[in-house]
This record gives sequence, structure tokens and C-alpha cells, in this order.
Amino acid sequence: MNAHELRTRSTEELENELEDLKENLFNQRSRSILGQLEDTTLIGKIRKDIARVKTVLRARELEPDE
Repeated sequence: MNAHELRTRSTEELENELEDLKENLFNQRSRSILGQLEDTTLIGKIRKDIARVKTVLRARELEPDE
């Protein structure tokens, strides 16, 4: 997922995506604690995706209304 893709989505879709990513992060952290996580870089990737979504949402909040 890249920033260009995110900018083309609606705000509602981004909020839903953010919820899904947070849930996925929680699940991956749980698997990591239990020793069931195979791809250790996955947690970092999810965190970066969350940051991208939050950045796009915040930029939309700061845009002047037209």
C-alpha cells in the first residue's frame, strides 16, 4: 500500500482500513508473543501502513474547506 493509493480512497474507506490495520497489528503482536510469528518484519510493515493512513487522514483534516 502506497500513499498515492491512499489519497484516492474516501475518508470512510481510510477509517475502515485503519481499524483493520490496528486489529491486524494486535493479532500479529499476539502471535509474536506466543512464538507463532514467521515473518518478523510484518509488524513493522503494518505500523508503517498505519502511519501512512493516519498521515493522509490528518492532511485531509488540515485542508481548507472549499
